[in-house]
Amino acid sequence: MWPLVLIASVGCYALKLAGHSVSPRVLDRPRVRRIAALLPLALLAALVAVQTFGSGQTLVVDARLPGVVAAAVALVLRAPFLVVVAVAGVVAAGLRYAGLAA
Repeated sequence: MWPLVLIASVGCYALKLAGHSVSPRVLDRPRVRRIAALLPLALLAALVAVQTFGSGQTLVVDARLPGVVAAAVALVLRAPFLVVVAVAGVVAAGLRYAGLAA
């Protein structure tokens, strides 16, 4: 196990070093700036999608989906972050308690 941890650590360090060695001229290009600005959003959306619809190796639709929808509505209404999380949790837990979703 430890050899794998050490190999992964060296790989992460090499990747970080490669990022620091990129010329600033490359990073100042408009296309690179647009991609760098949108990449975190795309990764976060992918993470939310996987956590909402994934269960092991299968796709499922359960109480998490209405929870995410309720959180999105709370975000549109400009609710504070803790309220958004609480709304999502209450909706998902309520549906599971009522037996309407697994």
